[in-house]
Amino acid sequence: MAVAIKTREIQYQAKDGTTLIGYFAAPESTQPVAGVIVGPEWWGRNEYTEQRARELAEHGFAALAIDMYGDKKVTTVATQANEWMMQTFQDADTIVDRTSAALATLAAQPEVDGDRLAAIGFCYGGKVMLDLARSGADLKAVVTFHANLSAQNPAQSGKFKAEVLVLHGEKDSMVSLADVESFKQEMNHAQVKSEVIILKDAKHGFSNPQADERAKANGVDLGYNAEAESAGLTAMYQLLNRTLV
Repeated sequence: MAVAIKTREIQYQAKDGTTLIGYFAAPESTQPVAGVIVGPEWWGRNEYTEQRARELAEHGFAALAIDMYGDKKVTTVATQANEWMMQTFQDADTIVDRTSAALATLAAQPEVDGDRLAAIGFCYGGKVMLDLARSGADLKAVVTFHANLSAQNPAQSGKFKAEVLVLHGEKDSMVSLADVESFKQEMNHAQVKSEVIILKDAKHGFSNPQADERAKANGVDLGYNAEAESAGLTAMYQLLNRTLV
């Protein structure tokens, strides 16, 4: 039997004054539940990100699909997505400020138990969630799908509190297996409990059914892989169910 859920948009502000608009989904429950923020691909807070938030709600979590660009801007054009993404890299504090504002907004919702929080992210959204955890955020877990794993400020022992699961495509041409090894070393050095799962025959964007369409339209090397998507989501829910009890 499907779990009844409720959804709403929530407007919040980052330290830099940017107005952000998140998409909130939660199960109909009389008790506060664990919360998860959902980081979007570089396309912005689109229907795909909102779908993932609703799925989390159906699994018993409150979820906030976050806005990283302001005013819930979205695009299907890679050059525009890249421009917006790069704007968030220009100031060293932008990513952490905007994700921290989202996490605080999620924790403040009456449906949410603010002591049980996690973060998941897809592509660019995976990177921003890792950066949030690197900043010392009170997260129990971070899960990334086909994410940029690079760090401007590498994880420090004792500061990085989350357990990490990285889901990476074997044939990802945008994030190399060498990048994955560097990330593993970063986590080991910081004594972070982490796991990396390499998904066979999967390309960048493997979790998104629209990846092939976006690849064709933009000339970028993306590809949907249903088996990798399913395996990744199963591993994600196993971690969330274990760490957010």
